[in-house]
Amino acid sequence: MKEIMLKDDIYTWLSAVTDPEVPVLTILDLGIVRKVSVEENAVTITITPTYSGCPAMDVIAMNIRMALLSHGIKKINIENQLSPAWTTDWMTDEGKRKLKEYGIAPPVRKSQNGLGLFEEDIVACPRCGSEDTTLTSQFGPTSCKSLYKCNSCHEPFEHFKCH
Repeated sequence: MKEIMLKDDIYTWLSAVTDPEVPVLTILDLGIVRKVSVEENAVTITITPTYSGCPAMDVIAMNIRMALLSHGIKKINIENQLSPAWTTDWMTDEGKRKLKEYGIAPPVRKSQNGLGLFEEDIVACPRCGSEDTTLTSQFGPTSCKSLYKCNSCHEPFEHFKCH
């Protein structure tokens, strides 16, 4: 019973750890926490990066350690799991809502059979909701985002790419 209670506590503590590149999202919103294990007096958190080589993963791992240390957990293992590869399918609906409110168009599609194959995006403007938008760059300020411009309100915005 204590282990189950501790796992629930750990998930609560992890819900306060945010993504350093998109601080409106928690690591639980992103779906990068794959597993929490409690054995004897050690906690293991298994995380999957949003893409291989993501520079934010070191900061996320440090923030996970700090969150657990602040609650008295001293033996902490953080494991990276690369397979299966992370997909935007793992993002929570709450996370997608937060992205939109933050001004970033969330991913709207699901991958086909988990293979990362997607149809062409229709990306709605997160400000006015118009679907009359134009891709201006496949590459945004981070590898997980692209840049768009709304042809209705004329505002530029970022889109969290599906993958």
